[in-house]
Amino acid sequence: MATTTTTTQKPAPSEQLQTLMQSGQMSQSLSFSGLMSKEDEEMSKSALSTFKAKEEEIEKKKLEVKERVQAQLGRIEEETKRLATIQEELEALTDPMKKEVTVVRKRIDTVNKELKPLGQTCQKKEREYKEALDAFNEKNKEKVQLITRLMELVSESEKTRMKKLDELSKSIETVQ
Repeated sequence: MATTTTTTQKPAPSEQLQTLMQSGQMSQSLSFSGLMSKEDEEMSKSALSTFKAKEEEIEKKKLEVKERVQAQLGRIEEETKRLATIQEELEALTDPMKKEVTVVRKRIDTVNKELKPLGQTCQKKEREYKEALDAFNEKNKEKVQLITRLMELVSESEKTRMKKLDELSKSIETVQ
């Protein structure tokens, strides 16, 4: 609610005095007679009344601005209170959730601490398993090679024995 006041532009009292000084009217009349003439007196009174009117207008505007500032300060104070209330309500809303979140986070940290040694144990057991599996596979491979060698030996032995038996059988036939 800004109030606007329209005023007609009047020259400021200092401008009027300056104009008088420049025109030489005031300085001439003071220097020649030592007393002010009626015209000069009228001009001085006019300048003085104009100055007083301007001062009153400035004071009036100053009061208007002061009132507007006070009104704005009142509104700002009300808004500050309203915002403080809203902030308190927001903090009250986030508190229960914050507590739950904190509890869950602490539980997660605890589980993480428990998981770490279990993970290390798992990795150790996996390494042991792989080593055992490798050793098992190596021994199994060796066994297969030995069985293969045994089969070859048995086969050769059978051939050799069959050959011998055949020879013996022929020798018996020849003896008869």
